[in-house]
Amino acid sequence: MKLKNIILVSSALLAFSSCDDLFEPAIENQQDLSQMYKDKEFARGILANAYMALPYSGSSVSDVATDDAVSNDNTNAYMKIATGAWSSLNDPTSQWRDRYAAIQYCNIMIENADMVEWATSNEVLNQMYIDNFKGNAYAMRGLQFFYLLRAHSGVTASGELLGAPIHLVSEDGGSNFNVPRDKFADCIAQVFADLDEAEKLLPYEYGNVGQNDAALSKYPGATNAEYNRAFGDHQRGKLDGKIIEAIRAQVALFAASPAYQSAGAATWQQAAEYAAKLLVKMGGISAMQQDGWTWFNNANEIDNLKTGENPAEIIWRDNVGENYDLESDNYPPSIFGKGRINPTQNLVDAFPMANGYPISNAKSGYDPSKPYDGRDPRLAAYVIYNGATIGVDGTEIITGNYSPDNSNGINFENGRSTRTGYYLRKSLRDDVNLAAGKETKMKHYFARIRATEIFLAYAEAANEAGGPTATFGGASFSAKDVIKALRNRAGVGTAYVDECSSKEQMRDLIRNERRLELCFENHRFYDLRRWKAPLNETAKGITITQANADGSIVSSTIDVEARTYKDYMYYSPIPYSEIMKFNNLEQNQGW
Repeated sequence: MKLKNIILVSSALLAFSSCDDLFEPAIENQQDLSQMYKDKEFARGILANAYMALPYSGSSVSDVATDDAVSNDNTNAYMKIATGAWSSLNDPTSQWRDRYAAIQYCNIMIENADMVEWATSNEVLNQMYIDNFKGNAYAMRGLQFFYLLRAHSGVTASGELLGAPIHLVSEDGGSNFNVPRDKFADCIAQVFADLDEAEKLLPYEYGNVGQNDAALSKYPGATNAEYNRAFGDHQRGKLDGKIIEAIRAQVALFAASPAYQSAGAATWQQAAEYAAKLLVKMGGISAMQQDGWTWFNNANEIDNLKTGENPAEIIWRDNVGENYDLESDNYPPSIFGKGRINPTQNLVDAFPMANGYPISNAKSGYDPSKPYDGRDPRLAAYVIYNGATIGVDGTEIITGNYSPDNSNGINFENGRSTRTGYYLRKSLRDDVNLAAGKETKMKHYFARIRATEIFLAYAEAANEAGGPTATFGGASFSAKDVIKALRNRAGVGTAYVDECSSKEQMRDLIRNERRLELCFENHRFYDLRRWKAPLNETAKGITITQANADGSIVSSTIDVEARTYKDYMYYSPIPYSEIMKFNNLEQNQGW
């Protein structure tokens, strides 16, 4: 990845591909770098390789390493690290190789974009293409470096909080790779610098414009047809100013969090202001998509999305594809799935009642003999519990042990059934059919950044900076207002939110709301660690032994899987292979 001859990233990286249609034809293998100057398609392929390495997953990869889920697949790598097998030699969370590979491609584009003949007969159009590709490269480098920092920043044995080596130039066989890690604060500053530079070059959003549009003022003499070639509708899906603002808010929230705040790289107020800047532009709370909490199952919306279009809930997404991969992995066995991800009782208990009160609160009205009655509607939308229905035929799923022919119950030891008494529903469509001879694929996409995530980032940062009712960054809404709006749209009462008057009470509520809204979207594994929250809560499940005529059940809570994290595991390791190769790299403490 560090040679002047550009080689396509490995097949492992190609698995991340989701924007390749934006860059066709892709870069070919084993061609000299100088070819990009005369061959713009070859040049496009260089940036395409960075896009193909985007660090997002459409499946719930990391949640099974938390108190929210377990896997019924004994080979699951995240299950193994949660149960004691995590080491610098065995680290499925590692981002070292792939992020630096992508950064190398970004650096090549930044260094060479000016010399590519994008549109040789049209100087102004050529400049617009330069700005597009160089801006994308800066934004992509900042994003890739952020994910590298999230995975590998940490406190060393000397007590210093370090990030990773900052690479701002492309490298070849003669480069010095034995360099020390940079300070965490310097690394965050570099991410912000890259995002700032990208923002100067890219439009806030891509889209076709008319001849008199203000966007043309940046390029004197340009026609709208020329602008539309460089920044028009067909560019949607690539990084733009709106996505950059969202990433900046994510980075600031991360850097301001308890595990990293000692470096002083960002404050809670900055994080709140960055999130507010974007949310205000998006219309604030009044523009919150009311069915945004079921974005993954809004069938009519998904089926009619045009290329590059986003619902109000989605800031950035991958391409829409027709498949049934998630359903095959996670539908219960009785409807021909493998039931791989099993939500825990811990997560189920985190959902309040529909009146908004936690089930532990006397005002909630919770009845343990009817544990799913009167609950937060998001529970039924995100988790399949005993008696729930799902699938194209609306099949009732029985996870209790009382059925004489129960293929879904926790005692059905075939490596496919649930270990907790629950199955995953979030991210799955209800209208997929997996029955042999009747297989029905449906359109899916996964959200890279949701508006809800940025609302929750604002709520968290605003509360930490000023308390439940403070406002920042020109926003007219507070942390309390955000949580009430999120609950209102899901049909959950807000009286309990009003009772959370202290920063500490609101902190607990916001963290719980983030747990619910973003469950199974690969956030909690990193949230718990940036908060320095307890990691070793045993994953629990439920055994149901009897179902009564009145709808009540007889059940007991069971321990399913212990968590065996050590205190130093709030920070992930630097890969052992890198430490062995380069003696200037300092390992994080404990690894």
